Amino acid sequence: LFITGSGRMVVTAVGVNSQTGIIFTLLGAGGEEEEKKDKKGKHSKMQDGNVDATKQQDGAAAMEMQPLKSAEGGDADDKKKANMHKKEKSVLQGKLTKLAVQIGKAGLVMSAITVIILVLYFTVDTFVVNKKPWLPECTPVYVQYFVKFFIIGVTVLVVAVPEGLPLAVTISLAYSVKKMMKDNNLVRHLDACETMGNATAICSDKTGTLTTNRMTVVQAYVGDVHYKEIPDPSSINAKTMELLVNAIAINSAYTTKILPPEKEGALPRQVGNKTECGLLGFVLDLKQDYEPVRSQMPEEKLYKVYTFNSVRKSMSTVIKLPDESFRMYSKGASEIVLKKCCKILNGAGDPRVFRPRDRDEMVKKVIEPMACDGLRTICVAYRDFPSSPEPDWDNENDILNDLTCICVVGIEDPVRPEVPEAIRKCQRAGITVRMVTGDNINTARAIAIKCGIIHPGEDFLCLEGKEFNRRIRNEKGEIEQERIDKIWPKLRVLARSSPTDKHTLVKGIIDSTHTEQRQVVAVTGDGTNDGPALKKADVGFAMGIAGTDVAKEASDIILTDDNFSSIVKAVMWGRNVYDSISKFLQFQLTVNVVAVIVAFTGACITQDSPLKAVQMLWVNLIMDTFASLALATEPPTETLLLRKPYGRNKPLISRTMMKNILGHAVYQLTLIFTLLFVGEKMFQIDSGRNAPLHSPPSEHYTIIFNTFVMMQLFNEINARKIHGERNVFDGIFRNPIFCTIVLGTFAIQIVIVQFGGKPFSCSPLQLDQWMWCIFIGLGELVWGQVIATIPTSRLKFLKEAGRLTQKEEIPEEELNEDVEEIDHAERELRRGQILWFRGLNRIQTQIRVVKAFRSSLYEGLEKPESRTSIHNFMAHPEFRIEDSQPHIPLIDDTDLEEDAALKQNSSPPSSLNKNNSAIDSGINLTTDTSKSATSSSPGSPIHSLETSL
Repeated sequence: LFITGSGRMVVTAVGVNSQTGIIFTLLGAGGEEEEKKDKKGKHSKMQDGNVDATKQQDGAAAMEMQPLKSAEGGDADDKKKANMHKKEKSVLQGKLTKLAVQIGKAGLVMSAITVIILVLYFTVDTFVVNKKPWLPECTPVYVQYFVKFFIIGVTVLVVAVPEGLPLAVTISLAYSVKKMMKDNNLVRHLDACETMGNATAICSDKTGTLTTNRMTVVQAYVGDVHYKEIPDPSSINAKTMELLVNAIAINSAYTTKILPPEKEGALPRQVGNKTECGLLGFVLDLKQDYEPVRSQMPEEKLYKVYTFNSVRKSMSTVIKLPDESFRMYSKGASEIVLKKCCKILNGAGDPRVFRPRDRDEMVKKVIEPMACDGLRTICVAYRDFPSSPEPDWDNENDILNDLTCICVVGIEDPVRPEVPEAIRKCQRAGITVRMVTGDNINTARAIAIKCGIIHPGEDFLCLEGKEFNRRIRNEKGEIEQERIDKIWPKLRVLARSSPTDKHTLVKGIIDSTHTEQRQVVAVTGDGTNDGPALKKADVGFAMGIAGTDVAKEASDIILTDDNFSSIVKAVMWGRNVYDSISKFLQFQLTVNVVAVIVAFTGACITQDSPLKAVQMLWVNLIMDTFASLALATEPPTETLLLRKPYGRNKPLISRTMMKNILGHAVYQLTLIFTLLFVGEKMFQIDSGRNAPLHSPPSEHYTIIFNTFVMMQLFNEINARKIHGERNVFDGIFRNPIFCTIVLGTFAIQIVIVQFGGKPFSCSPLQLDQWMWCIFIGLGELVWGQVIATIPTSRLKFLKEAGRLTQKEEIPEEELNEDVEEIDHAERELRRGQILWFRGLNRIQTQIRVVKAFRSSLYEGLEKPESRTSIHNFMAHPEFRIEDSQPHIPLIDDTDLEEDAALKQNSSPPSSLNKNNSAIDSGINLTTDTSKSATSSSPGSPIHSLETSL
């Protein structure tokens, strides 16, 4: 504006009042500055600054986006600041922590009971039943027995406590993050992976995300003909063509260009404003070139430029022709520019009259059909001015009028070819996709239909920002959650929306209690203004190519290709993280249940554990480290998108998983106890029971240990499926890590059994004994099919585990916000009342100080009439200062009445203003109001002193 000389006013805003300051405040960047100001004691300045900042924002939305400080002491704000820095635990972490604590407590109880039973059994059997005395020389032997019992108890505890859970989560998330990079998802916060698995709604931008962000002219109205595609250059009149090329080439930023593609076969590069690039591309499509025109009329020769602004919605450039006359080229929104056109070029290239009814007919037959096809309509026009007298270029209303329309073009930002399929996958996966854009409603609706966001005949809502705000706000302009709940379930397109509207919609969906499960919302954005919505969303996706630094900083995941289809891959990986953790839990809990019961039962019956301490540690290594590596690295499949979102309150262990855990535990326990009691007869070997303390390992217990490990290896294959699928081998070879770990564990088990010896309490086995162990392990796969046949619905006694209660699901920060949040209007009213009382008390205190001085000055004299009312005090003639300005009372009568009523209903303040030293010093300022005195004369020294006071 200032370069062209048309600027008339500069409005600046700094700090929290500027648009950038407001956005950074919403993102929490202003918290440190507020803390510094609080430390310096500038509470009142902070309050005033926050009032000004909120006035800059949009109605009631400002209240939730930038909360006002409480004028009553700021305790609530201090709590919020403390909570603001507190890291919120993710939903998955909360569930895992609760489940791990429950399992750990159960394991601790079982290990303690095991130790107690072993000690009591040994003590009673030795010293009561056999009546052996405690001999000093036998003490080392007894101590070794007790140490052995303690080791067994610790082993049970180690096996029971799921140490591998954090490892499995870390491996799963790290593996997912690494793989998501290949899918164009740069994860900034690990929690975003798991959260995307629960996503129920996606609020997406249009430009650049759903579309290619390459504006292209696809329709045109030139010479009274509506071309549904790019017209043939020969069909356009030469004069019209020349005007069209000059108007587009000159009346656009010279920095906007169409450059050759970087790679052969790629599309030409668009540099600069995308809309102007589309128009320049239209010139090239007409087999014309804009560079010679710009060379003939360089930028420094442009006579005047009316840059584009949101008020006139057009841009105009004035050039000087060789005959000293002037020509102005204009382009802008068709509905705006056409209103200023009085002529239009016909097929012969000559201007003809363009009347209002012609304009209405053109809007009906050309503009609206283009908009319904999802096109942005741009009108290109011109006007000639005589050289003398030179027009008043500052009078824009007269200059930008009486135009001649050259053409109207329809510009399209094509939908990305992969987007419709990606949105269809999201909808099939139970995720609702909503488009939030700044385009007009017709264009947005047409793009939404092309993308598959809305389908004709469905019950949906497409709203503009103004209508959206009208529906969600009450008479006072405040946002009501009940009103939002009536809109968002059917809302699919929000057009002409502001950043505040986007933030309001996201917050309204997240805070809604309309559905049983809380909605988990993902948001895409590329601009600085999208920062608040990205921060508020459960998962924020920023554009890696077109995104600003602020948007990327506020996001959780960055889309390196700016493509919506990458979001679908993020959903797949998010659900895969949940499934990987569940697979690991299903496998580990089966081992936990079996190992703990075997150790406990063996201790009770045989006074020893069939599984020795070192063997149990090896089993623990299998099910913790190796299993987490094997099961947490399963790649995602398309089948993950065939089910609805789990929801934030979904249990980690479903009833189907509980059925698998208990079913396989029953199989393993049955066979282990069978081998424990009849194994020596089956294999004709020594039982190994009641062996001396340092006796060599027995084949019997080695077979039990080997069979137990074989069952875990084959059950690890069963654990790959957690939803009751029958084909447990599906996709097994797509995960080489899993295959390597299973085969590697089998090889190490052979080495341990055959060569482990006494350290592992193992005795080498024969080939037939190995075959039996493997055969029993293979039975796990067959038994898994039997379990899958049993319908889960009939096992009503099964309970789910790993679920957060509603109270635990709500973060502490949100609870505090709910408790401490005060309505915007109530906050303002309370602030006004406090400032009013503070000022009134200060004035009344000053009056008392004056009266105190007067009482000391009038000692021995008659005192003037004492006044308790500030109104009467100021109205008395002896204290009135006469000047040329009209007298304006400090307080009006209505305020006095409210003050009197408040004084009757409220108690006096507990402490007065400490800035008034008279009060601090304890001076009694109470005067006798019953006495009356004559006023001092205006010329008296007492009067002058009173006036100065």
